[in-house]
Amino acid sequence: MQTRVAVIAIIIENEASVENVNAILHEYKDGIIGRMGIPYRAKGISVISIAIDAPQNDINTIAGKIGRLDGVSAKTVYSAV
Repeated sequence: MQTRVAVIAIIIENEASVENVNAILHEYKDGIIGRMGIPYRAKGISVISIAIDAPQNDINTIAGKIGRLDGVSAKTVYSAV
């Protein structure tokens, strides 16, 4: 199956959604290349970027599931590779 390389940018404004974000990421852990999470305490948010190499359907599903959580935004940028 063909895969794509992408970065999913996630901003969590509702701390109650953190556990759900982590559960979704764990479900797709095999495609995740790396993860960087930054708690921005001054603003009360968390910023996470996920580097992923997975089928495009999986990437879209991850971003969609995460983006539907309360107080969470997710955007995806794809590599041309």
